[in-house]
Amino acid sequence: MNFAGKHKPAAKAAPAEAASDGAAATPKVKRGPYAWFGTLASVILILASLFVLWKLSEEITWAELQKAFTEVTNRQLAEAFGMVAVSYLFLTCYDALALRQLRLKVPYRTTALASFTSYAVSFTLGFPLITAATIRYWIYSKRGLSAAKIAALTVIAGFTFWLGMGVVLGLSLIIEAGQLASLTFQSIGVNTTVRLNQILGFGALGSVLGYIAWVSVKRRYITVRQWQLELPGATVSFSQMLVGIGDVCAAAAVLYVLMPEGMSLGFTTFLAIYVLAAMLGIASNAPGGLGVFEATILIALSYLPRDEVLGSLLLFRICYYLVPFILALLMLGTYEGLSRLRRRRAANDP
Repeated sequence: MNFAGKHKPAAKAAPAEAASDGAAATPKVKRGPYAWFGTLASVILILASLFVLWKLSEEITWAELQKAFTEVTNRQLAEAFGMVAVSYLFLTCYDALALRQLRLKVPYRTTALASFTSYAVSFTLGFPLITAATIRYWIYSKRGLSAAKIAALTVIAGFTFWLGMGVVLGLSLIIEAGQLASLTFQSIGVNTTVRLNQILGFGALGSVLGYIAWVSVKRRYITVRQWQLELPGATVSFSQMLVGIGDVCAAAAVLYVLMPEGMSLGFTTFLAIYVLAAMLGIASNAPGGLGVFEATILIALSYLPRDEVLGSLLLFRICYYLVPFILALLMLGTYEGLSRLRRRRAANDP
């Protein structure tokens, strides 16, 4: 198996029930003296971003915001929802590739349901290690997957996201180094040179390519507590990279098509801004990067009317987060209702 329970011998024998799932009970892990630092940094980042967002939007009136909403055309909304569908379709491939790596056969309809609902709910509620993992376990456990395999699936899916994010950020910084440098100076007054942007871009791209080369030489493993997880090889990692690129580009396109007409940025330049905002949002641990994501976009696009940009951001939240979240809840309710109906019928059959 790719995800095997390889743990240190315990002083006492583990119960037989624990051994049936391939591992002993998880030992308690001591928190290091700096374990609180990440939480503190997240709180500071959220509070600072919310303050910046409040300062940027305090001069915007409700009438201006309502005007920004009404000026969005039906064509923009249709294109935005089309890109939402494409992005979530790529997200289902995250789980499909992880299952392939774990050599597990699960029908695609089950994979699509688990992947779509887990991401739609965790994007909105936050705490993905809890929300997304709970939904995945709810669905995949009925297909015979153990908690350990579902945990492995979640970790591998995470690698897919970061591989795509790294490539998109690297290429954007390299291709649009000049425009990003001038945009940074206009937005926050910091003069980043073209060469510096290119160095950062090559660094991000080199990290991804270096990782793929690293896993291509031989089998690589990461250890999570007493568990050992085999990382995907070159073929699966390259597929993960392509899927991640597709997802990030489609998600960025949702916001891009909703932006006001006065935005003169090309899509490649906008991609770099979107990825940076998304990464800061993830670092904040806020649900969907709420506040942090918006503040970053508003600062980067400060040359545009704030009310129009904020209106586009709110529409993006509705299209990419709220609508899929509601749809996911309906799908989960229907799935559970049908499951109970089938169990009841099976119990009543002679």
